[in-house]
Amino acid sequence: MLRRIILVKFLIVLCAGFILSAQTEDRPLVVASASMFADMAEVIGGNLIDIKMIVPVGGDPHIYEPTPSDVQLVARADLVLRNGLTFEGWIDELVVNSGFRGQITTITKGIDIIESDVHENSADPHAWMSTRNGLIYIQNIRDALVTLAPEYEAEFNFNYQIYRQQLEDLDLEIEKIITDIPRHKRILITSHDAFRYFGRRYGVQVEAVLGTSTDADVQTSDIRRLTRVLQETEVPALFIESTINPKLLKVLAKDNNVIIGGSLYADSLGEKDGPAGTYVDMLRHNAHTIAEGLSLDKQTLNHEEEEENTTQNYLLFGFILLIMAGSFFFMVFKLNAGA
Repeated sequence: MLRRIILVKFLIVLCAGFILSAQTEDRPLVVASASMFADMAEVIGGNLIDIKMIVPVGGDPHIYEPTPSDVQLVARADLVLRNGLTFEGWIDELVVNSGFRGQITTITKGIDIIESDVHENSADPHAWMSTRNGLIYIQNIRDALVTLAPEYEAEFNFNYQIYRQQLEDLDLEIEKIITDIPRHKRILITSHDAFRYFGRRYGVQVEAVLGTSTDADVQTSDIRRLTRVLQETEVPALFIESTINPKLLKVLAKDNNVIIGGSLYADSLGEKDGPAGTYVDMLRHNAHTIAEGLSLDKQTLNHEEEEENTTQNYLLFGFILLIMAGSFFFMVFKLNAGA
């Protein structure tokens, strides 16, 4: 009897596994180029679609090199979501090489693009950094999912409406956070030029070491420009980015007696259990980090650093005196012992 019960339970579990597997296989496969867009699609699509991303969390989409597994993933996809605006310069070749025959959607359609001041016909791709632009992203994603799976239109619309309200509320929250920063300190200096949409929406002057793409070389003129900004203003902090080596920015901060105000997320979300595990969390984390860093008092920081350096100098001087005194008494002891 016991064996029969065990066998029945085993068959139930096995059947459930087959059903779950079949449901997973039946779901449309949606592939997003980067983690921010995958998260948006997951919120709207829920468990009705299978969401995958090409560039892993923590990766840099500007310089990403697709792998053979990426080719296989795109080949199986029913829908590919891309940012465009040269953000993923590698994606067209990847799509062609994969033999992809599904639907491809550029999710920046309808956004008021910031054109480059340096390069003609070149746009800033980081449009998702503004919450208001995020509303356009999720509308484009909702429309693409409805086209892909019209039988789930009601579910997609329901999730979209809730998500839309969250982003509208977040927009007002971020506006309040940035407004609390003294106006003369609203100057954001980062590793690369990914925050112009953020700056345009919330009234922040944005400066960066690198341009809108991370594959550019650092120019001496950029270092001089940022040094001048730091010397002529009361900006107390610089901000590193999660996907970019912080070494240069740390040197710039040290040379100009300012601090690193924290790490921001621009081209990738953070880990799921971290402070920027979702698109909403990423924008909120960035706003709070920027506000906390820029609200510090530069003069106070410099005074504290001077006091710390003075204390360290006293300790070093005392240590040297201690060694000299020890050496003197040791020599006296040796001389007396020899006598």
